[in-house]
Amino acid sequence: MSVISKRAGLALLAGALALPASGAFARQEPQQGPQQATPAGPHNDRDDTLATVYGSPPSDLKGLPEGPDVEGVITARNGSAIQVTSTDGSETIISVGAGTEIKSSGGFLGLAKDRLGPDALLNGLPVKVDTVQWGRRLLASRVDLKARDLRTASMIQSGTRQQFAEQGAAIEENAAVAEALRGRVANIDQYNVKGTTNVYFDTGKYDLSGRARSELCDFAREAEAMDNALLLVVGYTDTTGSYEINQELSERRAGRVTNFLQQQCGWKPWRMLTPTGMATADPAADNGTEAGRAQNRRVAVNILVSKSVEGM
Repeated sequence: MSVISKRAGLALLAGALALPASGAFARQEPQQGPQQATPAGPHNDRDDTLATVYGSPPSDLKGLPEGPDVEGVITARNGSAIQVTSTDGSETIISVGAGTEIKSSGGFLGLAKDRLGPDALLNGLPVKVDTVQWGRRLLASRVDLKARDLRTASMIQSGTRQQFAEQGAAIEENAAVAEALRGRVANIDQYNVKGTTNVYFDTGKYDLSGRARSELCDFAREAEAMDNALLLVVGYTDTTGSYEINQELSERRAGRVTNFLQQQCGWKPWRMLTPTGMATADPAADNGTEAGRAQNRRVAVNILVSKSVEGM
């Protein structure tokens, strides 16, 4: 009979609950046809395939030859079969049936015992299994576990299930928003411009002035009142400096305005087209004068409504 330590049991418990089913269970596919037999007892060969068994295990185990005792952690389940992994890494496939006695021990000196059903055999649960030979398979005659281990496995499994459910709900919600946005703007290259505001910057700077901050939030509120409105943010520079510097500066200006609109003015990110920097392109005024260059150091924020959704 093998012995499993508490420390090793906890390590296997954590691993079993954190990882998907492995080995024979992970690869099994439903099959049609006659029963396939697999050798009984522990094995390490991950190329083995769990046999498909048709019919229920017998409820009367009398007369069946005794099998090995197996001790370890349940690392997978598939119908009426469990996979028990021992501390040495060996994996044993064991069937569970109506004749299997499942008991948990607890209380003072572990003397109190409760009889349980097969549903109590959770992944990650340390168990000690007495077996009998059923054809070329192993059938559990008795499964012993500790009540505290069952409580721990149940709490972890319940918490994991809740976490997956919450994450799944969030993913579905985000997917619905994205799908709605794709439905509104996919394959559309024409928009009606409903309004434009410009914010201006000092030479080489991308900080927002107090006036610019106020104007941006006022403009966002104006856009919010329009159905199906999107914002497009485009940054520009004057001709001072190299192209590389101006390109980076125009992108920084566009990014600064975009962040402010989303973080301070409450504009939803999914209602904004991708911001871009255009360097010295599309000047608003003559770069030959200081006044003209001041007008070109800007970010233009445009309210756009797709022609295909306007009026919906």
